[in-house]
Amino acid sequence: MTSTTMTAASTLNELFAANRSARRSINYIEGENSERVVSFDELYQRALGILHHLQAIGAKPGDKMILYVANNEQFIDAFCGAILGGIIPVPVALGISDEHKLKLLRIARKLGNPYLYTDRKTLDRIASFASDSQNDGHATLSGLQQRAFLVDTLADISVAGKAHNAQPDDTAFIQFSSGSTSEPKGIVLTHRNILTNARGAGEAAAFSEQDVTLSWMPLTHDMGLIGMFIMMYAHRMQLNMMPTELFVRRPLLWMQIAARKRVTITSSPNFGFRHYLKVLSDRSVADLDLASIRLLFNGAEPISASLAREFIARLQPAKLPPQAMYPVYGLAEATLAVSFPRLDARLTAVALDRHHLSVGNEAKDIDANSQDAAEFVSVGQPIPYCQLRICGDADTELPDGQVGHIQISGDNVTRGYFENPAANAAGFTADGWLRTGDLGLRRGELLYITGRAKEIIFVNGQNYYPHDLESIAYRAEGLELGKVVAAGLRPKEADTDELTLFILHRGDMHEFLPVAAAAARLVNEHTGIEVSHTVPVRRIPKTTSGKIQRHLLATAYLDGEFDAELAELSALRAQLAATGGTAAAGNQLEAALKAICDSALERNMGVDDNLFDLGASSLKLLEIHEKIDQQYPGLVDITELFDYPTIAELARHLEGKLPAVAGDR
Repeated sequence: MTSTTMTAASTLNELFAANRSARRSINYIEGENSERVVSFDELYQRALGILHHLQAIGAKPGDKMILYVANNEQFIDAFCGAILGGIIPVPVALGISDEHKLKLLRIARKLGNPYLYTDRKTLDRIASFASDSQNDGHATLSGLQQRAFLVDTLADISVAGKAHNAQPDDTAFIQFSSGSTSEPKGIVLTHRNILTNARGAGEAAAFSEQDVTLSWMPLTHDMGLIGMFIMMYAHRMQLNMMPTELFVRRPLLWMQIAARKRVTITSSPNFGFRHYLKVLSDRSVADLDLASIRLLFNGAEPISASLAREFIARLQPAKLPPQAMYPVYGLAEATLAVSFPRLDARLTAVALDRHHLSVGNEAKDIDANSQDAAEFVSVGQPIPYCQLRICGDADTELPDGQVGHIQISGDNVTRGYFENPAANAAGFTADGWLRTGDLGLRRGELLYITGRAKEIIFVNGQNYYPHDLESIAYRAEGLELGKVVAAGLRPKEADTDELTLFILHRGDMHEFLPVAAAAARLVNEHTGIEVSHTVPVRRIPKTTSGKIQRHLLATAYLDGEFDAELAELSALRAQLAATGGTAAAGNQLEAALKAICDSALERNMGVDDNLFDLGASSLKLLEIHEKIDQQYPGLVDITELFDYPTIAELARHLEGKLPAVAGDR
């Protein structure tokens, strides 16, 4: 089946101009019964109006502009305005930790002298961070401040800027990798890349103007920006967008809105499905009608078969079609989409012996209940205009059924990384195929992703590089680089990677506990992700060239080789908790904050316990902040949870603002 709804535009500029007359709109959802509707024509006019202001401050074709805004409408307006003017947008995710600000400064430095599209409050926070003597962001900050465009000052946008005559092979925008502590890689995407991918995806999934979409994915993520905005806009669909933060706070709204809007296409990675089901609990979904959903894209991180099945089963009373679950494979270097299942295909999974998944091995089927079983979901076959092959270490194509490196080619594939000759040399084969860094196999027409040669760790829909996390962890007293190894583990019943730190330790277990706690806390504070396990190891396996063999540690953990050490640590922690105890709440304010934190973290927290020692992830912090804000509206900013990470400290911070409560001792 081919797509007939996409215009024959050769650039995004032509696409935006062609679609302005389409009787479609973007509904920006702000709450359960609150939304703002912007027609495609109004979007085009708004984009030109913003372009006028950008051109007034000197922005011209070929200049780079970092988009650093959280509001979906502001982001899309600015993104489209930049594209229309030939200005190259560079989306960067806002975060609540210092590492996110550091990533922004690193990207800005790499880009040279970019413009920055943000708001005053965010710019002030960047300035405060950059003024810290411990980082080197002064010069970069100065350049950003001089070339900043603050959306707060945007008033009249009635005057249209001058649209640029783009060419298909011009750079449309640059998508940077998720690395936070090392230099991020900028993936350069052309107009041809983007439109080729949109056409291929449309033909594979039979996109039409009758489709209605709903997305809560962040627009700084390629699934949010390309998958749920550009692709769907290109096919003239009716778009609905809700903020990621709204989904995190009120996940049930996702399917409630989907039912009300008669949505046909939506998407989520594992963590979104899991977050929804956790809140769904024992609630009935019988009052929802989800029969309209034909595509529920499942991607952005390795797909969990068990979680996908559970989601389908729990929503059967709501008439969610089982075949709607649509597991896909993609990556930013391919613009986004690489392979889709057939539309009539049900979820297909195989159980393979995880000890036979090395490159060049024939994959071996195994009983799904076996301890050595690893289950993999089929992600279909390559979409039109994208070619795929499975190769050995020498880039020679392997036969059907053998595990190898996934390589891709086509007009949807990036031409390379921004000003990074080393990455370009390593990323492409001699005959021009992109090395994805992923491992997989084909059985007939079906593709299965089995692992990641690049050892990227996927947590909550985001990817993290092990060496980034290691460089944070080794800042703990008693550690140094090379003595800590970060790895993503996927236990048999888990539906996402579990971040594990393997720490070189040959001493007493009592001495290991504070080191492990400090390393886990640092990673949690700086990245917002929870360290699931800290494991003492007596040696770190390396290749003859000195490369850490993370997969050997991961396999040993899953095989139970560290069970004795972990049991000893668990017993020690229980003993310390029983003998040491935790400080109780001393006043009404502390008691209220403790109740909030206990509920979010599902544990009995002492008032002097550090949130990050206890593994408070970004999602947990959002939940804690939301509940605090309900009781004490507007008095605590989420960033202050980093400044006051214990109940006692936070309570003291609030005392001056709540004198009546503060005096209740």
